[in-house]
Amino acid sequence: MKNQPSLGMSDSMTDLKSILLAKSVRTGTFTLASGKTSDLYIDCRVTTMDSRGANLVGEVGWAVVKDYIAAHGLSIQAIGGMTMGADPISLAVGMTSARENPADALQVFTVRKEPKGHGRGKQIEGNFSAGNTVIVVDDVITTGGSTLKAINAIEAEGGKIAFALVLVDREEGGRAAIEARGIPVVALYTRTSLLG
Repeated sequence: MKNQPSLGMSDSMTDLKSILLAKSVRTGTFTLASGKTSDLYIDCRVTTMDSRGANLVGEVGWAVVKDYIAAHGLSIQAIGGMTMGADPISLAVGMTSARENPADALQVFTVRKEPKGHGRGKQIEGNFSAGNTVIVVDDVITTGGSTLKAINAIEAEGGKIAFALVLVDREEGGRAAIEARGIPVVALYTRTSLLG
């Protein structure tokens, strides 16, 4: 967050961190989606699909998004990312934006891993239109691969990405890979801020 968070927001950041540490963060030896082996596994879905965790993700995420939008003079229409990690984050932030500002709430969409094999064959579902300026979301970034896949799908459908919102940046090169595409990354937590 820019400058010092308000006392209430600081409490919410601390509470969300506690839930992440209790429910989502595991140490040991793990093979990640990227194929790399790591001493850290983070399953954010256990936190983002927890009712208290989801409320905190919405509160903290919307505060960070709102500050970033204001600081950079952006106009954003929607928020979403690759299913399924991004889905609860996008919905929580979108719902919080609607409670605070119903007339200008963020719409929410999801990006399928592959285009739908029937019907209209869409890869992006929900409230998204070509020409929208959007926030792309991911729960955890390691290499940035899934975020970049979502970015490619959004751009192929005519969307413009303002920035990426990430719940946890593992600090393993993903931020640099996304920012190399000209898309700033805003992470609520990093490996360092979670684990010290």
